Amino acid sequence: MKPRLMMFITTMTLFAALAMPVRIVAQEQEQQKADRPPQYTVTDLGPVGAPPGAPYFITNNGLASGAAANPDGTMHAVLWYKGREVDIGTPGRGGPNSAAFGVNDRRQAVGQAGTVVANSEDFCGFNFYGFPSLTACLPFLWQNGVMRMLPTLGGANGFAYSINNRGEVAGLAETTTTDPTPGCPVFQFKPVLWRNGAIQELHTYPGDTDGVAAFINDNGQAVGASGTCAFFNPSSGLYLVEDHALLWEKGRVTDLGNLGGSGGIAGNHACAINNRGQVVGHSELTDNTTFHGFLWTRETGMRDLGTLPGDSMSLALGINDRGLVAGASLNASFSPRASVWEHGVMIDLNTLIPGNSALYLLLALSVNSSGQIVGLAFDTNDNQAHGFLATPVRSEAADESAEPAATTLDR
Repeated sequence: MKPRLMMFITTMTLFAALAMPVRIVAQEQEQQKADRPPQYTVTDLGPVGAPPGAPYFITNNGLASGAAANPDGTMHAVLWYKGREVDIGTPGRGGPNSAAFGVNDRRQAVGQAGTVVANSEDFCGFNFYGFPSLTACLPFLWQNGVMRMLPTLGGANGFAYSINNRGEVAGLAETTTTDPTPGCPVFQFKPVLWRNGAIQELHTYPGDTDGVAAFINDNGQAVGASGTCAFFNPSSGLYLVEDHALLWEKGRVTDLGNLGGSGGIAGNHACAINNRGQVVGHSELTDNTTFHGFLWTRETGMRDLGTLPGDSMSLALGINDRGLVAGASLNASFSPRASVWEHGVMIDLNTLIPGNSALYLLLALSVNSSGQIVGLAFDTNDNQAHGFLATPVRSEAADESAEPAATTLDR
């Protein structure tokens, strides 16, 4: 899954959510909300359009990165700060579309951007999602109003998913090697890191041909997945069957295991790692019939985080240094509820927000050190997908001491 994405926001999940009777679900939860005081305030970040539109990541100083659709039918990388949206995809690198998957406390953002170089692979999936583009899609690093491209492994395409506070970037890059998987529509691609602009290829699990590095923490530990090439998967935004959830550190790759399954619907993917080395992601269960979110630590290995009552699937997509996990729980129809896990307990985030909110929270994609959460919601007033920011009702969430050095994002 795309981090924040990973990772991981899915077309299937989003479309199922937009089709479900949200007002009825919300009414069923009113009693739950009435039984406990609101614990989060919610800020509407505005409409974001179809995938890959969403806020994907939030820094410790409250800066969020993502993508939002424009009236002209393009998708642009954006940043949000205190509810204000800034388009950083203009002018971009000449192509019509872009998305910012990661940002750090230094206001450096990374993602994928279309260029002016002709390419028909649709490597970043913009065409599939309905945002026409016939050009190469490259990883970018944006800072102080300037977007510069990061190198690939010789191939035409790639993208960057995450950047830590040391400026190290995680992602994937295309090579010039024809992929050995029959029918693979793109060239072979590998998980990579960029340090000071230089690219470093990471090892995949033995026997796997392709992979992605989805997240990197401030200690330089990176997580992601590897597997084999496949046709474009709108659920992950990748041409990848995610067979193995991986951790890279100090030049070594570690298979984090699985919850019984070898791949399948969502695959085995590590989506985020905090600075304590705790990893979250999702894994297939036995027989690859469903998937659950997981929490992995070196001491306990991979632990199944389960689902909300009545649901059959879940995704763990973000984790802060306190161990608060953000994600979603899904029913058999792939209708999601944004969820949080703390101290082993899973809670529907919709039960922790004011009862008069017009937003039904679908996916919690990232959580920062103050417990602020960004993600995707459904607006019951305009029936559109909106980004949201959920802020805990406690004094440290309002602490202004952690603001960016400058609040003018577009300079």
